[in-house]
Amino acid sequence: MADKPFIHPYIPNSVPETKRAMLDELGLGSVEEIYAEIPERLRFTGTLDIPPAILSERELRKHVQGLLDKNTSSVEFLNFCGAGCWQHHVPAVVDEIINRAEFVSAYCGGDYSDLGKYLTRFEFNSMLGELLDLDGVANPIYDWGDVAGRSFRMARRITGRDKVLVPAHMSPMRLMEARTLCQPEAMANSTKIRFYGWDRETGMVDLEDLSAKLDDSIAAVYWENPSYLGTIEAHGAEIVELAHRHGALAIAGVDPITLGVLTPPGTLGADIACGDIQPLGMHMHAGGGCSGFIGFRDDDPVFAQECPLELYTVMETATPGQYAVGECMAERTSYGSRDQGKDWVGTASGLWTIAAAVYMALMGPQGFREVGETCIARSHYAAKKLAELPGVEVKLSPSFFKEFVVNFDGTGKSVATVNKALLGHRIFGGKDLSADFPELGQSALYCVTEYYDKADIDELVSAVKEVTA
Repeated sequence: MADKPFIHPYIPNSVPETKRAMLDELGLGSVEEIYAEIPERLRFTGTLDIPPAILSERELRKHVQGLLDKNTSSVEFLNFCGAGCWQHHVPAVVDEIINRAEFVSAYCGGDYSDLGKYLTRFEFNSMLGELLDLDGVANPIYDWGDVAGRSFRMARRITGRDKVLVPAHMSPMRLMEARTLCQPEAMANSTKIRFYGWDRETGMVDLEDLSAKLDDSIAAVYWENPSYLGTIEAHGAEIVELAHRHGALAIAGVDPITLGVLTPPGTLGADIACGDIQPLGMHMHAGGGCSGFIGFRDDDPVFAQECPLELYTVMETATPGQYAVGECMAERTSYGSRDQGKDWVGTASGLWTIAAAVYMALMGPQGFREVGETCIARSHYAAKKLAELPGVEVKLSPSFFKEFVVNFDGTGKSVATVNKALLGHRIFGGKDLSADFPELGQSALYCVTEYYDKADIDELVSAVKEVTA
C-alpha cells in the first residue's frame, strides 16, 4: 500500500495516467521539472505534519461539522458586538433568491453565462445610487477598508496630489487595509495617509484641526458617518466645504442602512462615497459576508474614468432600438488592462451584490425609514438602561445610530472581565476599545440593531448589572 500512488478522490488530475498524459503534452518528464526554477533553499523537502486524507465524503463532512461545532455563534448567544460587521435581520426571500442556481456563484462571467447577473447588478447600482444621492456606483468588492484605500488612490489620480486626511478615530481595521492599498510611503506612487483630530467629548471631527492641516498637497478629506465610535457626524457639509476650498475631494465613509433617516453623502456634496453593503441583506459569516462599494458624482467624466472597479450600465446593442446591460469602460480595470490596470480587481463578492439588490427592492423607502428609526429607538433605549447601572457610563455624543461607547471605569472592572462574564449569560458584549483608544479608558463599543427587541435588551442590562456588581 505504501508504494501505491495517492489518488485524491476529488482531484481527477491526481490519477497517474492523467498526470502522465498532461506531462507528455507539456514535454516534461516529471512534475518535479515544473518546480525546477524554485531554489532548493526555498523548498520544503520533509513531510508535513498533517492528518491522513479523509477519503469518505461522509467522514469528511462529519470532520468539518465537528470543527464548526466548536464555535459559538450569534444564533445561540445574544450578540451586541458590531464594529464593522453588524447583525441585522435578513429577510427569507433574500436567501431564497441568491441560492437560485443562476445566481449562487460570486462569479459574473461573460455573455454566455450571465444568466441575469448583469441586470441584477445594474439594478443594485441604481438603487444604491439613489440611497447615496450619487450618479455612479461601481460593482462592490471585498469590504469597507479595501474600498476606502481604493477611494484614496482614486483621489490621488484625479487631483495629482499624494496625501489624504483621515480622522484619527477611523476604524483601525479599515485603516490597516487602506494603508496596505496605498502602499509604503517610500514608493514613488504611494498615497500618504495623514490624520486630523476628533472631539473627545462628542466623538465628532475636530473642524479646527482639520482646517489647520488642509493645504494644497491634500488630495482628499475622508470622514465617516456614523463614525467608527458610533457618533452621527453633524459636520458633513462643513467638511465638504473645507475640502473643496483647498481643491481637495471629499470622501464619505457610509453605512448604507442609515440612509433612510440620515442625509445622503451626495446631498452633502461628497465627491466619492464608500462603505460596506453587509447590513443590506447579508448574514454575518464568521465576520465575513462583507462587500465594499464605491459611489461617485458623474458631472465630470474623470470620476468614472479613474474608478478602478467594474461599472455596469444600459447600452444599445448592434440592433438599433434594442438595449442590454453590460460592463462599460472595461479598459479601466485589471480585466481590461491586466498589470497596467489602476487597481487589481477580482470577482470577490458578486453574490452579495445580488443579495443587497433583493434587500433594497424588498424594503423600499418606507422600509429603510422604519429600520433606521427602529435601530435608533432600540439602541438609545439600551444606552439609557445601561447608563443607569452603578459605575457604567455612556460616553460621547447622545447622537448615534446603532453603536455607542459604554465605559466601565466606575465599576473597577475591565472590558475583558465584563465580556468574559457575559459569556456565562450567553451574551457577546461590546467590542473592547481599550487597546485602540486608551483615552476612553475601559470602554466597549456596543451595537443594538432592529434585530434585538426590548426583552433582549433588558436581558443584556440585567446581565451587565450582575457581572459589574
